[in-house]
Amino acid sequence: MLRAALREVSTALKEGRVSPTELCQRCLSLIKTTKFLNAYITVTEDTALRQAEESEKRYRRGQSLGDLDGIPVAVKDNFSTAGIETTCASNMLKGYIPPYNATVVQKLLDQGAVLIGKTNLDEFAMGSGSTDGIFGPVRNPWSYSRQYKEKCGQNSRLENEDSSWLIAGGSSGGSAAAVSSFTCFAALGSDTGGSTRNPAAHCGVVGLKPTYGLVSRHGLIPLVNSMDVPGILTRCVDDAATVLGVLAGHDPKDSTTVQDPFNPFELPSVIDVSKFCIGIPKEYHIPGLSSETLAVWSKAADLFENAGARVIEVSLPHTCYSIVCYHVLCTAEVASNMARFDGLEYGHRSNIDKSTESMYAATRREGFNDVVRGRILSGNYFLLKQNYEKYFIKAQKVRRLIANDFVNVFNSGVDVLLTPTTLRDAVPYVEFIKEDNRTRSAQDDIFTQAANMSGLPAVSIPTALSEKGLPIGLQFVGHAFQELQLLTVAKWFEKQAKFPILQLQEMLDHADALSHQKISLFS
Repeated sequence: MLRAALREVSTALKEGRVSPTELCQRCLSLIKTTKFLNAYITVTEDTALRQAEESEKRYRRGQSLGDLDGIPVAVKDNFSTAGIETTCASNMLKGYIPPYNATVVQKLLDQGAVLIGKTNLDEFAMGSGSTDGIFGPVRNPWSYSRQYKEKCGQNSRLENEDSSWLIAGGSSGGSAAAVSSFTCFAALGSDTGGSTRNPAAHCGVVGLKPTYGLVSRHGLIPLVNSMDVPGILTRCVDDAATVLGVLAGHDPKDSTTVQDPFNPFELPSVIDVSKFCIGIPKEYHIPGLSSETLAVWSKAADLFENAGARVIEVSLPHTCYSIVCYHVLCTAEVASNMARFDGLEYGHRSNIDKSTESMYAATRREGFNDVVRGRILSGNYFLLKQNYEKYFIKAQKVRRLIANDFVNVFNSGVDVLLTPTTLRDAVPYVEFIKEDNRTRSAQDDIFTQAANMSGLPAVSIPTALSEKGLPIGLQFVGHAFQELQLLTVAKWFEKQAKFPILQLQEMLDHADALSHQKISLFS
């Protein structure tokens, strides 16, 4: 049952073949068994069991709230949850308990979903590996797949110095690992430059970034207001569409949400892709793209063409400026957003009280890690009076050119763009940390951040296994507010790809190995 799709589980709950409490207990048990993944910061066991019991009562009365009633879900720990600690994996917010739920969290609860825990991330969602938070890095569940262990020459019981475990991607790595390891059926991430799609690709799950303005940001602790979007992580495209139907819609508490009504949709079971035009951006053939990812991308294009779709090469000419433009705008907004953490109103406050200025400085030095402080300093530099026009305003103009590139391509008749999600499959942690956070993010966000700057919907679909037996994901980018079309194409492709989901037993075998040894999470 833990491997089933949302609607299958919902049907089983309605028919009484499994109870919400039993389902919740199974997920909680598996969270404990796979604790070595470090996917969760907070496991809300008591809350989840209480919600599951309430769901069970509704089912007995024949009053199900919908397809998510009784379904265990997880939430990235940068979404506010009433009465439940929300840390952003930072000392600055450690111990912070919000008095309210983020709108997307409340919508899930209103549909009867069971909140099973808050997931791990890079501090304040600044990173691409889920390695830079105060609670330690997230381990990719595929580190323990049979194929990968065989390629790495691992035995069934790993040695104490296990240097081969893989990053989960970031910054929503905990959410992706939670879905990939079957401890929940769906999870919320956030996506500012690829933070939902990147870990989805590395963990072999579906990662959807909706159109900016379609889903409320109220209660999502902001990173970059003009790009942040709540993301959805599931194990199949149909599940992503189901969750989107719950979350989307205008929110009076978020003025950036569009007021047009959103009609939830069900994806067709029979899809004819011959009516679609698929665009392949020529600028995305870049140095650093692995030969395996390139081959998978090419085969995917052939798959569409052989099915009758029109596949054409397109140009996004300002792509080469995109990642630099993104980092100027990102750090500028980070500097602005992080200014609220001054030690006066909430969050960490230093004991140093020599002066107001010294308290500010000490609070931010103690509360933020090097990555966050570095982005704040960069952003403040770009926003200096003498630099404002040269960097920030110029970057805004380049952002408009990048957005116009997409408009021009879609106006030419292209329905969906097909690109890689990441340069390559997941890398071992020891290899990943050789580069600094800024360099890693520039590499890992190269294919994803342009959709955020343009406000477009995009989804990463697990496509194939690399030679090492690790997931390779491809990205589809669609017209603004055309999630139905985007996910229809993605569903067709998902069916053709027939991606093999991770075998649950392989992780459980590793959990058994851990029960006989002490393996440091940081080894």
